[in-house]
Parts: sequence; C-alpha cells; structure tokens
Amino acid sequence: MPTLMRAPRECGSWFWDLEDVTAPGLEAALETAARMSAVLQANELLEPASLEWSWFEVGKGGLGIHSRLDIVGRSLDDAEVVEQVRACQPVGYPSAEMSEISVVGSGVWIDADGNRKREHGLVELSVSPDVIGPSAELSVYHDVWALCDFRGIPHPALHARNAPRLASALHSLDDLLGVAAEPGEPTYFGVAEGHGLKAPDIIDGLGPDLTDLL
Repeated sequence: MPTLMRAPRECGSWFWDLEDVTAPGLEAALETAARMSAVLQANELLEPASLEWSWFEVGKGGLGIHSRLDIVGRSLDDAEVVEQVRACQPVGYPSAEMSEISVVGSGVWIDADGNRKREHGLVELSVSPDVIGPSAELSVYHDVWALCDFRGIPHPALHARNAPRLASALHSLDDLLGVAAEPGEPTYFGVAEGHGLKAPDIIDGLGPDLTDLL
C-alpha cells in the first residue's frame, strides 16, 4: 500500500464531554488540546503543525471565514499562541465566535511489512472553545484501523500493526481526561465501537466495498 486512500467522512470518531472536568473558554480548550496532543504524539499518531478553525455569528451562522495558525515547535497552550488565536478575529465582525479548533498535523502508520510511513491528517483532534459545554473529539479517516480496506478486502496484518496503537491512545486519553470516550455517529465508512472500529460483516470472505463514495 504505497499511499493511503482517505474517506470524505470519518471512519470512526470519539467524543469527550468535558463539562464536569474542565473550564469553558479558549484557554482551557487549548490546554486540553495540548494535553491530548502530547498523548497522541507519544503514540506517534499526531505531530501538531497548525490550528485551524472558522468563524460564525450567533443567529446568523457561518461567515465563510477560516483561520489557520502555524504552531510548529510551540506548545498549544502557550500564552502567545492564545493571544495570536484571539488576534485572528475578523475585524469586520466584532461579535464573531470561533468554531471548534482542529489540531492539524501528521502521524505514523505501519504497513503490512512493518515499514513506518508518515501521513498528513492520520488522526484529527478538535476541541471546543465555546463558553458552554467544553468538549473534545478525535476522528480517523483511513482504513488502516479497520479489519478490511475500503474495497472490502481483509488486511489482518495491517490492522494488527495499527489498530492497537489507536486503541492504546484512546485508553490513555480516557485516563488523561477522566472521562470515557463516547463513540461518534456512524458513517458510510465505519462505526466506532469501544476503542476501535466495529468489525464489518464478512460475506464470502469480503467486507463491504466502499469505493463508490471515495
């Protein structure tokens, strides 16, 4: 597998409701992102490179304005990063609020022969800076975490080299946050179950072929 196919929707996602364990607001959200990123980085799943988010107004919806801040070599919860994020607010929209903040970067997956390969967006981490209901979410979009590839062909060696790494990171995030992850909504490309992806139905040795929507 020289390159990875990426699904347009997540293959699995996990959500943490942090209302009872952390304060709301931007500083707390970036602190949570920093702590979670450290766990993912230790598992080689996410090397943060930038923060990305969009802007909206209450009662009006999205403004079509997006911001990106490069953070290579900096801590996500550094005071300077917090101030730079605030400074990105569109001048023409003083009441604009931030959407969920995505931590964007690359991670390592391992092919069936044991070769380590780096992939942009291997996992996606997002945190909410909303003053009501702090939360975090982790999403995956590739088939290396599943028992079958997107064509439905089982790849047990690939799954065995990658799925346990994701499961280990999710367990560690539960411990870090003090809250158990809730599986996100199912999509056409997969279903989160526990700390991994639900096994597909295998018929005549094959899982479902999902390539029609790739």
